[in-house]
Amino acid sequence: MRRWLDSDRAPFAALNADPEAMRYFPSLLTREQSDALVDRIEREFEVHGYGLWALEERAGGRFIGFTGLAVQTFDAPFLPAVEIGWRLSRGAWGHGYATEAARRAVTYAFEEVGLDALISMTAVGNTRSRAVMERLGMTRDPAEDFNHPRVPRDSPLLRHVLYRLRRP
Repeated sequence: MRRWLDSDRAPFAALNADPEAMRYFPSLLTREQSDALVDRIEREFEVHGYGLWALEERAGGRFIGFTGLAVQTFDAPFLPAVEIGWRLSRGAWGHGYATEAARRAVTYAFEEVGLDALISMTAVGNTRSRAVMERLGMTRDPAEDFNHPRVPRDSPLLRHVLYRLRRP
C-alpha cells in the first residue's frame, strides 16, 4: 500500500475500463475519468492524511488496484462516514490481496487516525466484496440497505448493502 505514482495511471485506466472488474459499478471509466479519479484520491491524502492507497504486489511491484479509506458525503442517513473500499484488477483476484490490504487499512483507521467506526458498501450482488467485508469482521443490518443516490434509478445496481465495523 502506497501513494500513487504516474506509472499507476495506465494500469488503473485499464482496470477501470475492464467490464468484469467494473461489473458492480454504474459505468466504465474513460482514461480521462480514471486520471481525474487518481487526482481526487491524491487530494484526499492532502486534506485528510489518508485515502485510497495504490496496491502493488510485493514480488515484482506490479500495480494491482487500490485499497483504503474514503470520506463519503452523498445524501444518506448513515453519512458522513469513512468508507473502507478496494478495487483490484482481475489478475489479482483470489489471492487474498483485498483482505490483506483492507486489514491494514482498518488498523490504520483505528490506531493511526483514531476513527471510531468504518462503513463499507456495495451492490447487493457483489458477493466477492461482501466476503471481504465479512472477513474483516464487518456486520450488516438488512434494515440499513439502501438505494445508492449516485446510481441511476433504473440500474440493477441501485440497491446496496451497508456493512459496519466499530473500533474494538
